[in-house]
Amino acid sequence: MKKSLHYNSFITSFLIALAGGLVFSFLSIPVPWLLGSMSAILIANRFKGISLHWPRALRDTALILIGYSIGLSFTRSSVENMAENLPSMLFMTVVLVVSAAVISKVISLISGVDYPTVLTGSIPGGLSQMIIFAEEMKGINITTVTFLQVSRLLMIVFVVPFIIFGPVFKISHTNTGLAGSAQFDIEPIMALVFLIVCILGVLIGKKLRLPTPFLLGPILGTGFLTYAGFTGPTLPSSVMDASQLMIGGYIGMLLKPEKLERKSLTITLALFSGFLLVMESLVLSFFLSDALNINIVTSFLSLAPGGMDQMGIIAHEVNADLSIVSGFQLFRLFFIYFAVPPILRWYFKRKINRNEDSL
Repeated sequence: MKKSLHYNSFITSFLIALAGGLVFSFLSIPVPWLLGSMSAILIANRFKGISLHWPRALRDTALILIGYSIGLSFTRSSVENMAENLPSMLFMTVVLVVSAAVISKVISLISGVDYPTVLTGSIPGGLSQMIIFAEEMKGINITTVTFLQVSRLLMIVFVVPFIIFGPVFKISHTNTGLAGSAQFDIEPIMALVFLIVCILGVLIGKKLRLPTPFLLGPILGTGFLTYAGFTGPTLPSSVMDASQLMIGGYIGMLLKPEKLERKSLTITLALFSGFLLVMESLVLSFFLSDALNINIVTSFLSLAPGGMDQMGIIAHEVNADLSIVSGFQLFRLFFIYFAVPPILRWYFKRKINRNEDSL
């Protein structure tokens, strides 16, 4: 009976997400299957009479497909180029994280929400890792952290495409790209090899507790084969559209404003902080573009404080340099995963001890 309810709820959710994608596509809105499905689910989820369900397995499948497509861009020359960019990656990542910390302090003072909760919810690009971190630390409101992270992600996923396709960059929306090639020539043996490597990448990534193993595993596995000189089949645009829909529906289900205290103020501040980070990334992207001699769209997507999967989807749409975009996003992901939590633990414990001493 329970499985039947879940099945019916998923069919309802899928049809709603599909309708959202079709509407956004008809209106020629950028990245329609991601934004449309996400918006439709987000709106439908507010109605109490509608029961929605979105299996996590769909999102994981989409991440594998996107990770595979990103991994195809890791040629020998692009990897060598990434190695040369490491100082820039570190500098830009630190600037964005420090900026998020400063913005979090202001939001904490205005909203009255404690600083550790706001800071944990505002670290750019670390949705899953920061939620896990919040669960481990005492005194941090997990609901608020989740809401802040998802709100920032929603803001970025909506704003970034409109900046790129708007008057700033004047990029035309052609819905083509690396993963959207019209040709889909499959060499069965190589396709099987890449499929096995992607699955092994996921399993090894989960074993090593890597952040987002369903994305990182295929990226690293496919990237290794591509770097070694093997060529995998390019995915057709229909598959990438389906990936967008699967991720969009999942993100739309995450946000639950009804569980939030002081909703209006917190929602406003969360969206405003996300907007500020996007604007800062936009300004920094002009300097990065000049420093590395890369096009401005590639530079902006490399610095945009969203998830690597969403930025990868947009990079596909505009023919940006995927190796550079994914390289910067990957570096920030690992920095947030390995460097930020220990620093936050040290800071929060130091703050707690200082408060206890003052009592």
